[in-house]
Amino acid sequence: MSQSKRKGNLKIVLMILAVFLIGVLIGSGQSQRVSALSNSTYEDLKVFTDVLGLIQKDYVEETKSKDLIYGAIKGMLETLDPHSAFMPPNMFKEMQEETKGRFEGLGIEITIKDGILTVVSPIEGTPAYKAGVLAGDQIIKINGESTKNFTLMDSVKRLRGPKGTKVTITIMREGVTKPRDFTLVRDVIPVRSVRHELLEKNYGYIRLSQFQEKTDGEFEKAMKALEEESNGALKGLVLDLRNNPGGLLEQAVKIANRFIESGIIVTIDGRREEVKQKWPARSDGTVIRYPLVVLVNGGSASGAEIVAGAIQDHGLGILVGTQTFGKGSVQTIIPLKDGSGLKLTTARYYTPSGRSIQAKGIVPDIIVKPLRLEEEKEIIIPKLPTEKDLERHLMDVEKGVPQAKEKPKKEEGKEKKPAADNQLERALELLKSWEIFKNIAKGNK
Repeated sequence: MSQSKRKGNLKIVLMILAVFLIGVLIGSGQSQRVSALSNSTYEDLKVFTDVLGLIQKDYVEETKSKDLIYGAIKGMLETLDPHSAFMPPNMFKEMQEETKGRFEGLGIEITIKDGILTVVSPIEGTPAYKAGVLAGDQIIKINGESTKNFTLMDSVKRLRGPKGTKVTITIMREGVTKPRDFTLVRDVIPVRSVRHELLEKNYGYIRLSQFQEKTDGEFEKAMKALEEESNGALKGLVLDLRNNPGGLLEQAVKIANRFIESGIIVTIDGRREEVKQKWPARSDGTVIRYPLVVLVNGGSASGAEIVAGAIQDHGLGILVGTQTFGKGSVQTIIPLKDGSGLKLTTARYYTPSGRSIQAKGIVPDIIVKPLRLEEEKEIIIPKLPTEKDLERHLMDVEKGVPQAKEKPKKEEGKEKKPAADNQLERALELLKSWEIFKNIAKGNK
């Protein structure tokens, strides 16, 4: 390779790296400065430019430099944790639309567990949900193509598409001997992040499916609606965070602030000083204090764990369900100049008492496993993947903070006739008991 050609390639690589590393942190409004490259890094880049030049010069087919650079960046991100990823312009645009509450596809949250594409949870009311796709299902093929070597972004790209188009996914399910094909028609997925209803006239129920731009505002409307429907006689609230994969950190903090009047909601700690921060509660964001039960399960992750962990640490509610996913890391979305984007893990978060949830999750105060009415036994479903099951997951780091003592856990749900949603029924029973004991306490005064 000529010296001028090598210098030209090196210039291209350095320009791409600058674009790759310089961006605006969403939520902080601060630009990232790139430190000078070390001599060793510069030497390594020479190897990269040599390979780039050889591919462009000698590969059997003509290649595009942009495709090669994108492939290199993608490979670089794949050496990190499973939540960091490079998004080409079209995928970055789709991600932005999703946080606003709309995208086109099948309606499933997915992850990669032990190298296998796995469903974390189907979104209610979507094509996947209606077809019977379950949490824990393994997607082994998409349109007949094996997913064995697919990255998470590869899979998302193949599963999403214009409304009305079809895609066939081949699923293996625990307890089933043969794979099953699901041919699904893509649709607009309007992810409604907040749903509410009144239970038995005096008990509120709010489900948060994920944290989007308008989640806090929708939550406030839901609370007002419940208070009106109960004629101002609301006695308790069930907050359902089951199968909530997270979303926008700021929205999760605002929801937690609805229940926490003072103190820390979450602490974030990373390598850069500007990333390190504590999110305190503000009294003007707190709702009326109701007896509170929070429902969680293995699909509750990230932002959902921030909310659940804060409520548990402050002793403001009872957590019911099963152990959460254990995603205690923070991803920063960095827009790049060519319209692409970088999702980069930049920090870990800690609950108010200093607990790291990373790869451990949150254990509920009362463990209640899901049951199915028609079979008076526990549902036999595939084990939900957790953060610690993911390849390259971050290790738990306590950063010298005290470990909160675990409360005694009690397993329930096996001694009574199961309900259609026994976890919700158990939550309602706890709220009723709360009211009974309160009345007893008043009578003893």
